[in-house]
Amino acid sequence: MKSVRNLVLAVGVVALSGCTMFDTYSEVDALNEAQAVGSPFTQSLAGEYKTFANTELEDMFDYPDALHFARKGLAAASGEAVMPEPVSDWNLNENHIKELGAARGRLIVAFDLGAREIAPSTAALAQAKFDCWIEQQEENWKTEEILRCKREYLDAIAELEGLVQQKPQPVDPIEEPAPMIPEEAMYLVFFNWDSKTLSAGAKNVLDAIAAEVAKNTPSQITISGHADTSGADTYNKRLAFKRANAVRDALVERGVSADLLVVESHGESSLLVATSDNVREPANRRVNISFK
Repeated sequence: MKSVRNLVLAVGVVALSGCTMFDTYSEVDALNEAQAVGSPFTQSLAGEYKTFANTELEDMFDYPDALHFARKGLAAASGEAVMPEPVSDWNLNENHIKELGAARGRLIVAFDLGAREIAPSTAALAQAKFDCWIEQQEENWKTEEILRCKREYLDAIAELEGLVQQKPQPVDPIEEPAPMIPEEAMYLVFFNWDSKTLSAGAKNVLDAIAAEVAKNTPSQITISGHADTSGADTYNKRLAFKRANAVRDALVERGVSADLLVVESHGESSLLVATSDNVREPANRRVNISFK
């Protein structure tokens, strides 16, 4: 939340009272000088955050957010695939929470389907424009900037979704489909913080799973629930189980036989992104769906 970032910034300025303002905001300068490494996606993402951070600093005079996004850019420049902004971290009204939550879900699903590898520059643009949209929406006073970031995000995500949904045409239309390769049959469904509700993006993933199962039925489908490290371990174990059961019920509704489904809960014991305790990490709030 901006109030938290402002407080952190104020403490930093007091602590560095002997320094200049330029020194205080040196993360932006560090990003400007950074030589990005890593995948094509992380390098593109570093460039997008570089542009964003400089705009926030020089044009918007928004020093806390300039620092925040410069730090994300530096992480990306080091090769880390940083995540889009968690909706729960921003001061938004209920309608904006729903709209931005659905938008973030679309982005996560596209990433899960390989968008960062298929179109790294467009994927990086989509993430940066989502972050721009949520930052501007919290401020909620420059309507033209909100609409610009939102429009650029929607254009980028539409392009990504078109790319990840493209499938090669079969050489022989009457050829029998190949059986699923178990190690390739892995899907991820993500959840908002402290929630077991399936987002629109999650439902799209489950639609794809049901369609695949209808074509090539596996011997077993394992549904593994997970949670991040915020909250008590026992609570997270139950929450992860509820998430897994929500996915199970949704697959049954889509015609998948309940006899194929095995539900597990790992709570916070098997993190996708390693964090310390009591950290709200969106990538860890998930359900893994795998096949045998």
